[in-house]
Amino acid sequence: MNTSLHELGLLATAAALAKKEVSAVELATALLDRAAQVEPKLNSLTWQERDVVLAAAREADTARAKGDTRPWLGVPLAVKDVLSVNGQPCTAGSKMLRNYVAPYDATVIARLRAAGCVFVARTNTDEFAMGGSTATSCFGPTRNPWSPARVPGGSSGGSAAAVAARLAPAALGTDTSGSIRQPAAFCGVTGFKPTYGRVSRQGCVANASSLDQIGPLARSVEDAAALYQAIAGVDPLDSTTSPRPVGGVLAAAQQARDLKGLKLGVPREYFIAELAPELAQLTRAAIDQCAALGAEIVEVSLPHVSASLPCYAVLGSAEASASLARYDGMRYGLRVDAPELMEMYDRTRAAGFGDEVKRRLLFGTLVLTSRYHADFYLRAQKVRTLIRQDFLQAFTACDALLGPVTLTPPPRLDAAPDSASARQWGDYCTAGVNLAGICALSVPCGFTADGLPAGLHVVGPAFQDELVLRIGAAYQHATDWHQRAPTGLE
Repeated sequence: MNTSLHELGLLATAAALAKKEVSAVELATALLDRAAQVEPKLNSLTWQERDVVLAAAREADTARAKGDTRPWLGVPLAVKDVLSVNGQPCTAGSKMLRNYVAPYDATVIARLRAAGCVFVARTNTDEFAMGGSTATSCFGPTRNPWSPARVPGGSSGGSAAAVAARLAPAALGTDTSGSIRQPAAFCGVTGFKPTYGRVSRQGCVANASSLDQIGPLARSVEDAAALYQAIAGVDPLDSTTSPRPVGGVLAAAQQARDLKGLKLGVPREYFIAELAPELAQLTRAAIDQCAALGAEIVEVSLPHVSASLPCYAVLGSAEASASLARYDGMRYGLRVDAPELMEMYDRTRAAGFGDEVKRRLLFGTLVLTSRYHADFYLRAQKVRTLIRQDFLQAFTACDALLGPVTLTPPPRLDAAPDSASARQWGDYCTAGVNLAGICALSVPCGFTADGLPAGLHVVGPAFQDELVLRIGAAYQHATDWHQRAPTGLE
């Protein structure tokens, strides 16, 4: 093949393997060599063992030689370091789990393993997926492939950076308030947050269980649709999953060429003074492109969008407080011994958790106390209902929504991206989607004057995942932003 193997996208990789134009070992070797070359500049991976990866690739090649025709056999994937892969470390970017090795596969991993995939790397994440920069990881910060002085976003910044830097054709991430879509926008890749309940969370390290969702990061909407279709579906091990059929999502994305007959809404609340002028211009240009593809563009309103961040702060922290209570030094993970039980708890958590996690756990515990439960937690639940109703009302006037993913380009690493002011605005356009339990997509839509990527946000009603992917695919079939790759990493 003339193309460098690390440049192949997910579907192109699967096709090359099926045609026996390349072997799984050759692909894995190319990605391992690529990582050895560029990882010192990025720090996007937390684990990659050459011998383990090549052994898995050889098994795939042997199976194919014996007549195995699974379409994903030997396809390499990267996995965010919050998803359990049997025999691999699962640290969640925390000292608390630094030495923990997963004894089983998460449901999404089991499905991909059954399809023949090779898991070539684990990707860096903000500690316990709490952050928007991938700077709170115990492994150190990940850097943006387009500008290593800047953050890749978070908490799935390692997955986004790895896909952008061609360390894997696609990767799995998780999204609690924008943690797939925001890094996808910052790194110039495609990121999809499915409808809540579409993808099993069994085997995912819990952050905020009513908000978390696993989804793909890839080079294109078609690749993301293929990966989503492979992992979606009901799971008896996760009672929140829906039995609704997933449908032919990939075929719909592949066939999308226009947006005729669709009415797409633009929420006026997304175009606020804090939106960087360049991003506003790029987003408007992408919306104009959607209009040129046949969509009718209408203005809509999401009146409570400004409440989504404080609402998420309360509910997300409260759920994290409950989820992370299990890390007490008694069962697994870090343990710091002490003469008394409560002192052992205190020492273990003081040593194991980073500052951002501690801040959220303390706040979450506070809002769950009897003194503050009604004023904060219950009130936030009522606001969540209002936010969901805003989206339902907007979707009575349109089929899906368009807007920016982020308010700013990726900030510099030395600009304290997890400061209070950054947290105030970082997930402004994305957190409401998680609170409402609906689906959303980030697709590359251009670059700033400094060469930094921007993302177009496509938001759809619950269980309209196919529609959202079809809209994004039609846009990508008419543009080439997603085909551009960062340079200067070699």
